Amino acid sequence: MATKKNKQILSDKKADDLSPDIENAEGQFLTTNQGLRISDNQNSLKSGERGATLLEDFILREKITHFDHERIPERIVHARGSAAHGYFETYESQAHLTKAGFLQKRGQRTPVFVRFSTVAGSRGSTDLARDVRGFSVKFYTDEGNYDLVGNNMPVFFIQDAIKFPDLIHAVKPEPHNEMPQAASAHDTFWDFISLMPESMHMIMWAMSDRAIPRSLRMMEGFGVHTFRFINAEGRSSFIKFHWKPLLGVHSVAWDEATRISGKDPDFHRRDLWEAIESGAFPEWELGIQVVAEKDEHKFPFDLLDPTKLIPEEMVPVQRIGKMTLNRNPDNFFAETEQVAYHPGHLVPGIDFTNDPLLQGRLFSYTDTQLSRLGSANFHEIPINRSVNTVHNNQRDGHMRQQINSGKVAYEPNTLGGGCPFQAGRAAGGFSSFTERIDAKKIRGRSRSFFDHFSQATLFFNSQGEAEKAHLTDALRFELSKVQVPAIRERMVGLLTQVDKKLAADVADALGLKVPAGPMLPMNHSVPANENPKNFQPVKLTLPIEASPALSMENTRKDSIQTRQVAILTANGVNDAALAKMKDALLKAGAQCKLIAPKLGFIQGISGASLPVDQSFLIATSVVFDAVYVAGGEGCIQQLIAEPDALHFVEEAYKHCKPLAFEADARELAEYTYLHHKFDEETYDPTADGVIMPGKGNFPNDFINAIKQHRFWQREKAGKIPA
Repeated sequence: MATKKNKQILSDKKADDLSPDIENAEGQFLTTNQGLRISDNQNSLKSGERGATLLEDFILREKITHFDHERIPERIVHARGSAAHGYFETYESQAHLTKAGFLQKRGQRTPVFVRFSTVAGSRGSTDLARDVRGFSVKFYTDEGNYDLVGNNMPVFFIQDAIKFPDLIHAVKPEPHNEMPQAASAHDTFWDFISLMPESMHMIMWAMSDRAIPRSLRMMEGFGVHTFRFINAEGRSSFIKFHWKPLLGVHSVAWDEATRISGKDPDFHRRDLWEAIESGAFPEWELGIQVVAEKDEHKFPFDLLDPTKLIPEEMVPVQRIGKMTLNRNPDNFFAETEQVAYHPGHLVPGIDFTNDPLLQGRLFSYTDTQLSRLGSANFHEIPINRSVNTVHNNQRDGHMRQQINSGKVAYEPNTLGGGCPFQAGRAAGGFSSFTERIDAKKIRGRSRSFFDHFSQATLFFNSQGEAEKAHLTDALRFELSKVQVPAIRERMVGLLTQVDKKLAADVADALGLKVPAGPMLPMNHSVPANENPKNFQPVKLTLPIEASPALSMENTRKDSIQTRQVAILTANGVNDAALAKMKDALLKAGAQCKLIAPKLGFIQGISGASLPVDQSFLIATSVVFDAVYVAGGEGCIQQLIAEPDALHFVEEAYKHCKPLAFEADARELAEYTYLHHKFDEETYDPTADGVIMPGKGNFPNDFINAIKQHRFWQREKAGKIPA
């Protein structure tokens, strides 16, 4: 226990008088937990600059082991999760690329369990934090479990796993006050990022609308790393994995995300659950980018660099199958919470590369499960069990469930008839790709890893105008939360290497002058045998200036399946017109809720009673995709007298959502910001998603507007008081 004297000394920062239990690292060298000084904390030990990470790297193992065991029992990262069961169906045989059994036959189905998650927040945090989303798929194949453990972004913040503990320590709530929760807008995160130029590509993704998805069902998934497919002849191909949602890729507005976090922090979890319960099963197609072994070095970036992607214009995505989620878990803890993924859970025909981030994950995941699930037998938990019967000589341990008969627990043996036998390749045994390794043991990374800005620029250039504006605003918001001016200045310096206008726009909001260039730290990672003082960041020229596939503006917009439509109504509603609109929406796949001043029933002008789904007391526009204002004189007068109804309309308009008004609902619009929208001389139902009857097909125009998701051009008109 610190004495009053020690506390005073601590506040005065007199390190020489501190208690031995109080660490002050000022002016000290980095060491291991055994006191050994560390010469390189940027690179794991590898067999050559582009080689595999070595098991003998005791510094890496100590650092990650300590990190893996820092939280009990909640996951350190990806704690906030939602999951579902389903199946994967192969389109056509991929035998020419891989001998993986589940990809051999057309129409072959494989059970899957998929877990989605946020990264930084705790289990109790909001679903709508600005964050990366985990996207992990467990395939229960006939050859054993295969885990594709990815994210909704195709790249990552760091290149080497030795920096992962640093990254997560930086983004987590600050240790002195445990704030902020599930947010990156604070000093320690941006301090770290401003010193790590390799993070700039990922920062573009994390500050884009990809970080605030509309739904877990409407986001892409990526394997992040480069993997290998190996066919029966032993030929290897490099592979990038993609999950493409059939509902398209959509986001929410940032202002909307903050409001949803207060109104319904379980928004994504509820959306996934209710979609599956209603029979609107989420679907994704699995795509692969294939690079022949001989073409490994033909790109201006390194395939082993996890901060880089392969633009789809350079290597098209081939869609090889479809995943459908059709069953919710029976028990959240037993399944969603206890499922254990691992990038090292492979099947024959799929293998690793020497990606240094992937190499570290292969150690870290097992180590983490030992801490979180408390036993080396976590594979025996039902959700983690292989559909194959497991045969090996592993025995005992905490929470052992399998009962092994006989007295033999070793191999080779004769007392057990030599069983279980090794399986050769012909019998489906796993064998690693035979890769030639001839290199020196080194802490470092290849010079091909040191272009940190070209793909960040490519991503920014690929965004639509609204997406660029949102990304710029996100950087302004996040960096405005940073209290240390030097951190903000370093970040603007890095942004100058991405886009000059972006840097200037962010600097202006922060009250800063734009630096001439990045201010890199003295200890930043550089190629082996180069002086950090002399090394300058590299920015290569890519063969394309923009990639349309990277913009959500170019996603598919041909469906309103599962879209949530709020129908604002009250007593005296024109129930015939309401029924016509509702029927059209339901037939197109949308889901509708009647919102009224009170719960219970409302009376239509025909005398029919209509059940109310929500009252304005709990209803909020931010959880809906579109709004329809029903007609009827009595209905409209009651809605005009309801301030929450007027706010509902204005807020939906502010967030760029489609709105439809019956003809006599125009009177309500006169009480809102939308009063100017109903000039019949200029009315255009395709202009900005405000629909009224009288011209064209009223329900059909509204449905087509919902397909467009948002009408971001409204933002140019300025802020709307909502």
